[in-house]
Amino acid sequence: MGSSLAPKRYGNRYAVVTDTNVATLYGEKLLESMNAAGLDAKMVPFPAGEKNKNLATVGALASRLAKAGFDRHDCIVALGGGVVGDIAGFLASSYMRGIPFVQVPTTLLAQVDSSVGGKTGVDIPEGKNLVGAFYQPQSVFIDTEVLKTLPRQELLGGLAEVLKYGVIRDGDFFTFLEEYRRQIIHLDQELLVKTIHTCCSIKSDVVEEDEREGGLRKILNYGHTIGHAVEAASNFEIIHGMAVAIGMVAAARLSVMKGTLSGVENDRIYSVISAYGMPVDVPTHLNRQLIKKYLKADKKVVSGKVNYVLPDSIGSTYITDDVDQRQLDRVLQDEWSYI
Repeated sequence: MGSSLAPKRYGNRYAVVTDTNVATLYGEKLLESMNAAGLDAKMVPFPAGEKNKNLATVGALASRLAKAGFDRHDCIVALGGGVVGDIAGFLASSYMRGIPFVQVPTTLLAQVDSSVGGKTGVDIPEGKNLVGAFYQPQSVFIDTEVLKTLPRQELLGGLAEVLKYGVIRDGDFFTFLEEYRRQIIHLDQELLVKTIHTCCSIKSDVVEEDEREGGLRKILNYGHTIGHAVEAASNFEIIHGMAVAIGMVAAARLSVMKGTLSGVENDRIYSVISAYGMPVDVPTHLNRQLIKKYLKADKKVVSGKVNYVLPDSIGSTYITDDVDQRQLDRVLQDEWSYI
């Protein structure tokens, strides 16, 4: 990657911000590549895990950069998954009031979603991603080979975001994901490249039209409203992608109850998500009142009303705050029906 990054001249020095897990896997390799290309690079790791995606971590990283003499003419490299990208991007947006950064996503979820679009941020006790900034990376470098080292759960978590793009924007892509499920799960490189390229193209088109989520970009939150609440209520034991899968099924069921999605298309969404090996129901042990508490704290709440992204067909969605609490309760309790 060093030879690709060097001609860009994004900074005089480069801080490779990563977590302790990714540092072991790829950190030294990236530093060697950058140093071989004549770049002055230093690795700045932080403890891995969603629990460390907070303001304290950003503050600690900023102090380390300052002590190492990094200034506004330098650049941050985010090496890792979504947590690393969110933290490193937010750090870049605020350090010296903003310095350049690039994304080097190492998970499928980050490659198809979080590394593209410029959303950065951290969690606070009241909710997920409630503090952050829109801050675009200068470049995103994607290598599909790194996906071979992912645990199966992390791979499936990324595929949940992939399926999201088919539901919200491209019915033909959803069919493609249906037909080539086995090959994609087994990391067929040609199909992976096509899959990642399609997702990035869909997201970039949406973001170009609505960078700061004033309208169209909200559709990218399909599955995330309930998903984030489930993730938080589980104390992040359920990883983001798995929670989004649960949220996508729940949103489809709500749409059926509202009479805007057919039972046939709902069953298709359910079947494909299930066939990929992702969870489709809210786990019975999670506290439903806690889930609803986190729903109310979602950053998409407007005047006390939660906005939901619901599919009206595969390839098309709409946004509404008109969700009956009784219907929501039935979905959370898995007591829903077409009637």
